[in-house]
Amino acid sequence: MNSFHFTVTHRSQTSKARLGKLSTPHGVVDTPAFIFCATKAAIKGATSHNMRQENTQIILSNTYHLMLQPGPEIVEKMGGLHSFMGWDGPMLTDSGGFQIFSLGHGSVAEEVKGRRQSSRPKSLLKINEEGATFKSYIDGKRHTLTPEKSIQVQRALGADLIVVLDECTPFHVDKSYTERSMHMSHRWAARSLKEFQKRADGRQALYGITQGGVYPDLRRNSADFVNSLPFFGHAVGGSLGANKTQMAEVVEMAMEPLDPSRPVHLLGVGGVSDIFYGVKQGIDTFDCVHPTRLARHGGALVPPSLWESLGEDPQGREHMNLRNARFRDDPRPIDETCGCQTCQTLSRGYIHHLLKARELLAMHALTLHNVHFMNRLLAAIRQAIAVDQLEQEKKKWLI
Repeated sequence: MNSFHFTVTHRSQTSKARLGKLSTPHGVVDTPAFIFCATKAAIKGATSHNMRQENTQIILSNTYHLMLQPGPEIVEKMGGLHSFMGWDGPMLTDSGGFQIFSLGHGSVAEEVKGRRQSSRPKSLLKINEEGATFKSYIDGKRHTLTPEKSIQVQRALGADLIVVLDECTPFHVDKSYTERSMHMSHRWAARSLKEFQKRADGRQALYGITQGGVYPDLRRNSADFVNSLPFFGHAVGGSLGANKTQMAEVVEMAMEPLDPSRPVHLLGVGGVSDIFYGVKQGIDTFDCVHPTRLARHGGALVPPSLWESLGEDPQGREHMNLRNARFRDDPRPIDETCGCQTCQTLSRGYIHHLLKARELLAMHALTLHNVHFMNRLLAAIRQAIAVDQLEQEKKKWLI
């Protein structure tokens, strides 16, 4: 994997936070970094060109969805994801496991990492040593995803960073199930690595995943396992608890025993408070659908100072809902301190109109703003780590 390097360039004197450079064949990612979700090889509401304009470093796509539509053979024939999407920067694909198991437990919209309820029909048919058998949500056909097939599909998709197949245990299972699942995921990880090594050509790097749920001894056991194998990086997966307090505890226990020379990704977590906490624990990259999903529902991410400027209490207020009638005739941009294309050209009142008229431009405008917000946030975090001012920076983004 000569094309891949991870170098820690600075370590905080007050926490485990660190700056790094994650080198891939498609460019270098300055860490900590946020990875935007192009689930079906598309950022909902933005083009690849838009993402570059907003200084996005890296995006991810979803193995499960692309395996079903259009199929890895088509993507490979089209030159891989980079060519297919018109994106020339670094990319990551997940293994497909999260979607299989979240759909299997009746939900894809909510995180497996905590409590959730859904009436969505369950699609997971069977989990065993071989892999996971499920029904396609598109046409109902049966598929079996094995560790080997997950790697084969990800190879065809062609992302720079790829991930082993694991079982994503939901919150409600007990320790006994979590432990059995963890050991099976370890065996799947070893098989994923073996399949990856058959055709390792320096164009992709493989991440192992730590499991163990909310149990300290299992988290340490899983960390010891992934440390013992030659993965390029690590991802923290599985259930992270029932609430943010427990999630913080689990992330800390998962991070403590991991090999610090490897990059670490926190799967499916990307709230502002979560990022600040994760960075302080040494997390290097995060991914989450939240910024683009929020945009589709009329939400614009804003810093606490915006609410203070309006004379309102910013406590717990992370975003502005442009659907609210109060913005109907508001001539101001979403955030006067924001340099995104939306804030430079459009008013709150106009975006409110677009939302009420169900114009697609509304989703585009809000997506650009939220992408810019996240990239601006992570750039500020990197700058703060460099001068050991992370706690002071946090106060600008969280109340």
